[in-house]
Amino acid sequence: MIQYPRTSWWKVVLSYRGTVLPSIFGRVMIMIILALAVEYFHFLGVSNKWISSQAGLVEPAGYAVVGSLLGFLIVFRMNSSANRYWEGRSHWGMLINSTRSLARCGAIYAPPAQDLALLIGGYVLSLKQTLRDSRDFEELQSYLPGELYSKAIRFGNPPSAIAAALSQWVADRFQAGQIDSIQVRHMEDLIARMVDSQGGCEKIKKTPLPFVYAAMIKQLILVYLITLPVVLCGRTGWWTPLMVAIVSFGFFGIEEAGVEIEDPFGLDDNCLPLEAICVGIIRDTAQVTQAFSGTGDSHDGRHSVFVGHMNSISQVTKPQLKL
Repeated sequence: MIQYPRTSWWKVVLSYRGTVLPSIFGRVMIMIILALAVEYFHFLGVSNKWISSQAGLVEPAGYAVVGSLLGFLIVFRMNSSANRYWEGRSHWGMLINSTRSLARCGAIYAPPAQDLALLIGGYVLSLKQTLRDSRDFEELQSYLPGELYSKAIRFGNPPSAIAAALSQWVADRFQAGQIDSIQVRHMEDLIARMVDSQGGCEKIKKTPLPFVYAAMIKQLILVYLITLPVVLCGRTGWWTPLMVAIVSFGFFGIEEAGVEIEDPFGLDDNCLPLEAICVGIIRDTAQVTQAFSGTGDSHDGRHSVFVGHMNSISQVTKPQLKL
């Protein structure tokens, strides 16, 4: 995710990285070349009668109405993608709140809870990797015990295995008499919210915009822009390529922006900063459990590794890209 100076108008408007320009440049150039070719033939008089007759079929006002309708379709597509983006961020926001509350309850009512913080860190990292279609879970080794790590990476959905381990942690504390049934219910509700957030993210990831709608928009844009030079050449002369460039930049750009943010969990510049969010969750849960659960190490020495991660994590800012 790009962090940009919101009050610096010129710095934003003159930016290149993170914009749609790299993606649509080739398409815009094709439309400009097409407009130049149409205007050139019109200027030479080659098939001038045919071009003039076709240009006269559609009045500028009527063609503007068609363009406006197409613009509404593109804006609707952009709004659908924006809703998916903010829904994805809302799910991760709920995940942040739930993990903080779960770590706090574990640290206060069932100390020591460093193992709980480790499991939470493993959960969010495995969810991040799963949403990115990655099976590289090597970083989980610092957060999960060996048996659980081996079991989780064999799961089709590793976060589900770690969520079950979180519930087992709560059950073990209940059986040991550290927490009562009311606290168990509350902590299980928090784990359920984490799993609900996971399911919401997976819904966004696995349910793209229906193909028929996405294809129709692209087809309408293509037809509109290909015919636009024929309509304009007899009226705007050599300004036609410039006008076609502006219109194609607008249509291609808005449509491409919708495509880019449709999946907010990827690695593009404008995707959600999942690394930074995971860093924040791991830092917060570690600090809470350290502050209120004592300093005892976990069973296999992972706590000492975790503390080292926590101390370095608090200063990590790399996932946040800047202009």
